[in-house]
Amino acid sequence: MIDQTLNTRYKIVSQLGEGGMGEVYLATDEKNSGQVAIKILARQLTANPEALERFKREGETLRQLDHPNIVKFIDSL
Repeated sequence: MIDQTLNTRYKIVSQLGEGGMGEVYLATDEKNSGQVAIKILARQLTANPEALERFKREGETLRQLDHPNIVKFIDSL
């Protein structure tokens, strides 16, 4: 994944971590020239409807939050 560009916008710089749901990467937002974190659902979970729904709910929850100590949700692919 390192050095790949997602959605012609996010260039992956490094892996930050991984867990049961997937991996998190540090990326550069080519559109806004800032750094972002990108969470990618684990490949084995992409065929699991329950896991996909949980992942989507997590994104929607983040989108609704606005606090200086919580990462701001920007985009979903």
